[in-house]
Amino acid sequence: MKTFTDLVREVQKPGLCHRCGGCVMFCTAINYGALKLDEEGKPRYAEKAKCIECGLCNAICPEIADLDEETKERLGWAPPIGRVIGTCIARATDEKIRKKATDGGVVTALLLHLLKRGRIDGAIVTKQSGPFQREPFLAVSEEDIISAAGFFFDTSHGMTSFSDHYLIYSQIKGFDPLIKKGLQRVAFVGTPCQVKAVRRMQTLNIIPSDTIKFCLGLFCSGNFIFGKEQQAKVAEIGGFQFKDVKKINIKEELIVHLNSGEVKTIMLDELEFMKRFACYFCPDYSAEYADVSFGGIGAEEGWTTVITRTPVGRAIFADAKPKEIEVNCQEDFPKMAAQVLKKVHKWSARKKDMAAKSRKLLNTKYPGIKKDT
Repeated sequence: MKTFTDLVREVQKPGLCHRCGGCVMFCTAINYGALKLDEEGKPRYAEKAKCIECGLCNAICPEIADLDEETKERLGWAPPIGRVIGTCIARATDEKIRKKATDGGVVTALLLHLLKRGRIDGAIVTKQSGPFQREPFLAVSEEDIISAAGFFFDTSHGMTSFSDHYLIYSQIKGFDPLIKKGLQRVAFVGTPCQVKAVRRMQTLNIIPSDTIKFCLGLFCSGNFIFGKEQQAKVAEIGGFQFKDVKKINIKEELIVHLNSGEVKTIMLDELEFMKRFACYFCPDYSAEYADVSFGGIGAEEGWTTVITRTPVGRAIFADAKPKEIEVNCQEDFPKMAAQVLKKVHKWSARKKDMAAKSRKLLNTKYPGIKKDT
């Protein structure tokens, strides 16, 4: 039976840890207390003597392939980008939400709908804690959900005031108040690796994953380290100053809206210098394990690309129309949806190819340490 010590050797040492916190959250939830997160969001032993070597922390890790087939079968996953029931372009009907949110504000609108309908008691999200920082947040009211809307470029886990850590940790950290408040119906919003960690916990049927009723996934080309040096370089590349920035978004490129109304764009390839190491090994662009996936790719400004993946995902999205969410129903909608899905396939293939090449190089440096996933 592999333990947390094996995770350190096989995942942390090569730099593959996504810092999703799933291993620590499970250990904390059942009061073992063997593991903790350090100040940078990295899992470590709190008291090694308390570890009962159950191996579940190892099985939860998104970088361990042991539960891949069971998880895929349970969700009806299909190649090459997971199960796809439907694809569309949509936006929130409420203009106030659209102004605050990224793209079309569909995630915010869907969370509000679920809360109003009594389908959830809260949602695990992140909210702004500084100009370029996010912090873990369990939203339990309409005001909470709206306050968390919007895109932020950093990947802060919210434990410190610095934005050079990981967004991944902050999402799973949201389980802590969930457990303490005893909520039983919660929506989870996260990146592909975050969603995958939750799905593995659900495959094992271990707490606190049973409280997660809906997984809403975000398209992700990679998370970024965004300290002062990185900020300065991005501003130099884009020809702007961050004090003049009104809004930032990512579609096929980084889009920077300035207070003056001017818009600056930066190709994502120019941001490779600030991508965190573990992201080079992640093959999931479109949140393939989610109930519903969302992103800006292929959609016009102010609209969101939406992929429904599971029957429950299709049901909650359909139920939110047309009151909370409107779909772009142009005459050539079927053709447009097909083109958007084709673009998602292209970006997904690109990320999978990068992950395969990166893993091949890693396996050369650490022979036999990790299976391809």
